[in-house]
Amino acid sequence: MKKIGIDARLYSQTGVGTYLKNLIYYLEKKELKNELFYIYLLPSDYDSVFFTNKNIIKRKVNFRWHSLGEQLGFPIKLYQDQLDLMHFTYFSYPVFYLRKFIATVHDVTPLLFKTGKASTKNQFIYKIKHLFFRIILWCQINRAVKIITPTETVKNQLENIYGKKISEKIIPIYEGVNYQIKDVVENSKLAKKYHNFFIYVGNFYPHKNVEKLIQAFSKVKADTRLLLLGPKGYFSDKILRCIDTSKSNKIELFTNPKLNELVFFYKNAKALIHPSLSEGFGLPLIEAAYFNCPIIASEIVVFKELLGKNYLSFNPNNVEDITDKINKFIKNKPKFDYKNLINKYSFEKMAEKTIEIYKNVLDDN
Repeated sequence: MKKIGIDARLYSQTGVGTYLKNLIYYLEKKELKNELFYIYLLPSDYDSVFFTNKNIIKRKVNFRWHSLGEQLGFPIKLYQDQLDLMHFTYFSYPVFYLRKFIATVHDVTPLLFKTGKASTKNQFIYKIKHLFFRIILWCQINRAVKIITPTETVKNQLENIYGKKISEKIIPIYEGVNYQIKDVVENSKLAKKYHNFFIYVGNFYPHKNVEKLIQAFSKVKADTRLLLLGPKGYFSDKILRCIDTSKSNKIELFTNPKLNELVFFYKNAKALIHPSLSEGFGLPLIEAAYFNCPIIASEIVVFKELLGKNYLSFNPNNVEDITDKINKFIKNKPKFDYKNLINKYSFEKMAEKTIEIYKNVLDDN
């Protein structure tokens, strides 16, 4: 029986966590006869995550990403399990793990912009951390036997950065709508407080460009609101200060929305506005399309790949253009057809293709 490991240390995080939850959810539904899966979880997730499939085993690892423990302790744990194949699901992995592995690279944003908590450090510390990050990612890209990306855009970006020599081992696989949100009943009680509003859904990292969205929306003359939905933390506090600076009473921060709240906002919003400067995929856009919520978003390449002409685009670096496009939407609401998009993007299909990659790599031994 072949032993396959899946790095699920980011199970409770946004973005990558959604990817992991759906990959493992659909993996568990499969009849696994010849494969034994080891799922590596942090202690904070280990006791709350359970698997009914007897061929899926939990492993507790107290080594966070981007840490010294990840580089020194995590590979020891992996070697002990004598895996035939390891799947690193994030661009942080132990460089001393030298057995066969595949990697999912969700985006190249950290190479292009300051992201995450490291961006809050002073310049010297940030540059040191970023140098180590670049070295680790270079090792991951070059050593992986296969690389999964969520879009053709990310594949092309990796080829531009690391050369065409890696092209043959990169496999783009689209993601989809989180299984957890599909059957959730919306929290209709929110209708008493919220109506006639736009939404932003996502993190508040600098590259998400939410500050420019706040500047742009504060100039919208129409009687409407903007709700910023995302996790509470350092960057949400910064966004709150930005809202205060804008002196607009039309913009509200709504942190840590529950799934039934999120469904309400998707179903009842006038549109989703997404001003990001860089993405690897765009889960909120696909979720919005699933709930038939119109989309106004950046004219970046990856969004054009995902949505084609089925959204109203703007220049994310131009506050006036963002404002103009919002006003244009309010004045003459465009119609978009998302039926074909919903069929195109699927986490279940993503999981099936990923399992196929596992089997193909193992068969090549």
